[in-house]
Amino acid sequence: MKRFAVIDIGSNSVRLMFVADGKVLYKSLHTTRLGEGLVEKPILLPAAIERTALAVADFYQVAKREGADGVFAFATAAVRSAQNRMAFLARVKELCPLDIEVVSGEEEAELGVLGALGKRDGGVVDIGGASTEIVVKSRGKLVYKKSLDIGVVRLKDGYGRDAQAIEKVALEAVDEFGRLPATELFCGIGGTATTLAAQYLGLETYQSDKITGMEISVDALKTLTDKLSAMTLEEVAALPCMPKGRADVIVGGAILLTTLMQKLGISVLTVSDRDNLEGYAIKRGLLE
Repeated sequence: MKRFAVIDIGSNSVRLMFVADGKVLYKSLHTTRLGEGLVEKPILLPAAIERTALAVADFYQVAKREGADGVFAFATAAVRSAQNRMAFLARVKELCPLDIEVVSGEEEAELGVLGALGKRDGGVVDIGGASTEIVVKSRGKLVYKKSLDIGVVRLKDGYGRDAQAIEKVALEAVDEFGRLPATELFCGIGGTATTLAAQYLGLETYQSDKITGMEISVDALKTLTDKLSAMTLEEVAALPCMPKGRADVIVGGAILLTTLMQKLGISVLTVSDRDNLEGYAIKRGLLE
């Protein structure tokens, strides 16, 4: 049985996916907030570099202990937009023998659609920590893809939980995305979408099989967003199935997602726990 591990180094968290014999065995996550402070200037903070590099090295050691034949790693918006990205890559290399692939915004979008849709046609919206991607595939070909430097960590650092300010930024993003090609299926991937789905379903513990494929209307999402916005940070953090390190960014993500759906004509979102991790593994031939 061939075993592989894929590590996704995001702007809010580092994730590990372990694959055996072409199937996903499990996923793990460390919230390290690598993208902290990027809204002020494109520099990764020393503390963020250290805690993220340690998390990557920890996952590398976990993968080797599990008998991984190979460990792959890719980094997204926080690393690609940072002027001192080489300092982060070098620090990881000091801790473990891992080469990290830094993917572009368009590549990240392609990985997301591959993981969420596979061979199906449809659209994908992926709200990350430092960037947001929207992709549409029709007749097996990508007909629209765009990545913007807007994400939940940037929103939190720039505007806190100021709903009006966040909505203004979201409306500017709508203008930049422009008109989307029509599609019957639109998937939401990433921590914002899956966390909101878990809250909508009232889950006590996260269950990927209940998340993947569930649908939420734009009206239902607006109701949930208003509810979360009216709660204190402490109340949000105390909610069941609210991941550690997600409470202070979920309102910004919810407002952004709701605004995108309202203004871009996405009436229903189908949430998927399959995302760019699976997409990267498929592209590498590690996953069916």
